[in-house]
Order: sequence, then structure tokens, then C-alpha cells
Amino acid sequence: MAKRVTRLGGLLAAYQRRDPAARSKLEIFLLYPGVHAVLWHRVAHWLYVRRHFFLARWVSQHARKKTGIEIHPGATIGRRLVIDHGMGIVIGETCEIGDDCLLYQGVTLGGTGKDQGKRHPTLGDNVMVGSGARVLGPFKVGDNARIAAGAVVLREVPPNCTAVGVPARIARLNGRPVSYADDVDQISVRDPILEELELLLNKIDSLEQEVKKTRHSA
Repeated sequence: MAKRVTRLGGLLAAYQRRDPAARSKLEIFLLYPGVHAVLWHRVAHWLYVRRHFFLARWVSQHARKKTGIEIHPGATIGRRLVIDHGMGIVIGETCEIGDDCLLYQGVTLGGTGKDQGKRHPTLGDNVMVGSGARVLGPFKVGDNARIAAGAVVLREVPPNCTAVGVPARIARLNGRPVSYADDVDQISVRDPILEELELLLNKIDSLEQEVKKTRHSA
């Protein structure tokens, strides 16, 4: 019992760190649907692993109606998962989520419809998934990775990287972990393809200037 209380306290503290609107742990516990969804999922998952599939599904559907967050009872969720707002989030049956992850509203952690067995993604520790992002398929999103808002991720994301765009491409973050308690910006990310295009355009402009100078000197 004491261990469960400690885990709940850690979850509420994680919300306080990452949500500037959170005023107190009591408010978070009573009013935050993300907390309720995770707590209901603990019950549903407990039933699921003991093969009480109907009861597990009933609990998960009850939580979905109450919170707007759908988590399949088979999904495995680590400690201190923070769900910000959460409306429209869908987490599939074989999804695995590590510790200290952060999900925004409208996120889908789903499958492609083509895979058997393990069909859904695995998130490492300290992963952030931005609003409306889709992570689809049985691959790994590495520790400290960021998925930008609106991204559609269809392949593995290495640790300490950002995935941005449709389909998502990888932009490295200097090879260093990100502290999401202090840095939860999910939209101010650079598209690596645009950066390459800018470099090419600058190169072309430079070459044009060189050509003009050569003509004038001739």
C-alpha cells in the first residue's frame, strides 16, 4: 500500500513539474483526466494479465467514456506518464511506454494494420509526443526522443532525436538528452529537409554571385 501511495505521489509531482497550470496535487488527483485514465488502466491491465479479458475491456471502456482517453488494457505503461489534456489519445494493445513520458492530446500510438503479434510502438524513457502526432508500427522510439506536433512516425526514432513532418524525418538534438520538465516545447523544431534546401539555395546564390563577378571582370 505504501509503495502504491509513493508511486501516486511521484505521478502527481510529475504533473506539477510539467504543467504550469497545475496548482496543487489535490487538484491534479481530483480533476485531471490523464491521472484518472492511468489509474483506471492499472486496474484494467491487472485484470488483462490474469486473462479476465472481458472485465479488463469493460474497465478500459468505462475509463474512455469518463476521460476521452482510450488505452487498451494490454498496453504496458511505465511510471510517471503525464497525459496533458488527453482528449482523443489512443494507445494500442501491444504498445509499451517507458518511464517519465509525456503525451499531448490527440496522440495515436497505433498499428499499420499489416503486422501480427507486436503491432504497436515502444516508447523509451523520457519521450515526448506532441499534439496530434501519429506513431504507427512495431518499432522503438528511443530514450529522450521528441515527436513534434502533427508528425506521422512510421519508422524507428533513435535516442535523443526529434522526429518532425509527414512522414516524419529525424533531426538530431546535438546528441544530448532533453529535460522535459523544463523544455516541453513541441512545435519549435526545425525540419531537416528545409534546412538542407536552405543550404542549397544559399550555395546557388553564392555561385550566381561568383558567376556575375567573373563576367564583369572579363
